[in-house]
Amino acid sequence: MANRVPGWPAELTAGAVTLRPPRLRDGPAWSESRLRNQKWLSRWEPSAPASWTERHRTTAWPPLCSALRKAGRAGTMLPFVVTYGGSFVGQINVSNVVHGVLRSGSVGYWVDERVAGRGIIPTAVAMVIDHCFGPVRLHRIEVDIRPENEASLRVVEKLGLRREGYYERYLDIDNGWRDHVAFGVTVEELGGRSMISRLERLAAPPGMSS
Repeated sequence: MANRVPGWPAELTAGAVTLRPPRLRDGPAWSESRLRNQKWLSRWEPSAPASWTERHRTTAWPPLCSALRKAGRAGTMLPFVVTYGGSFVGQINVSNVVHGVLRSGSVGYWVDERVAGRGIIPTAVAMVIDHCFGPVRLHRIEVDIRPENEASLRVVEKLGLRREGYYERYLDIDNGWRDHVAFGVTVEELGGRSMISRLERLAAPPGMSS
């Protein structure tokens, strides 16, 4: 069946950061990273009845990978693995992809603590937004973040995303209904530039931006 949404599968690269569709052989790297990063990630993850270990064994990856790829083919999601220097370091997904008069999607991500702070996720989000505003032909991207998640708040700050609102008791995360801050960007706000170029411009030292 042909893709309903153009632009997936796709591979996106900026410097040492590459986004690509998930593969079955990612299972061992995914499991090792998720298990090792439980303390770093668990408080931001959706609630689930199974334990963290059960949900992140290598055997849990094939059905998850299959579900992600199926959603990609159906056009409801754009699922990507994040690699850095060729190594698996996380995931980024564009979920709730809607076309028609809305043409919107929501971005979620995680990254291995070992490589946090190296600009990997800001670069990944910038690439995804450019991809969505390009071949996928979306008009708006949203990122929803718990107000306690300082690392993710720094990501949207680096990208210059606009704060849109505050959702009370929005998602069932870490065994509780958690508030989220909504950030968004539309095609018009980039003024014809790419999000990657905006990231580089905002990250440049004073007096160095173009």
